[in-house]
Amino acid sequence: MFNSANNYITGEETEKNLKNAFYWYQKAVENGHIEAMFNLAICYYNGKGTEKNLEKALYWYQKAAENGVKEAMFNLAICYENGEGTEKNLEKAFYWYQKAAENSHIKAMFNLAIF
Repeated sequence: MFNSANNYITGEETEKNLKNAFYWYQKAVENGHIEAMFNLAICYYNGKGTEKNLEKALYWYQKAAENGVKEAMFNLAICYENGEGTEKNLEKAFYWYQKAAENSHIKAMFNLAIF
């Protein structure tokens, strides 16, 4: 399911189809696929294959971050810092930048340094 979704996103081995990619990410999430949670968040954040929905993006970034996806931790921090999909919350932003940095996310380390 996850690989099918990725193929639809990139157009590899099939025709590029963002709606199908979104559908298969949803199915992969239903089966507990952690990376699919992150990709589903990206779909909601950018409006790929579905309508843009920052609240749902935040929700799926949170789920992926809680499951150890460092890119989700970083993106979640950005959402809290900028108030995207939620109210601006610098304490939560700092927390998630710190968690991402602890997982060797270079950009999070930089953001922490200037925070």
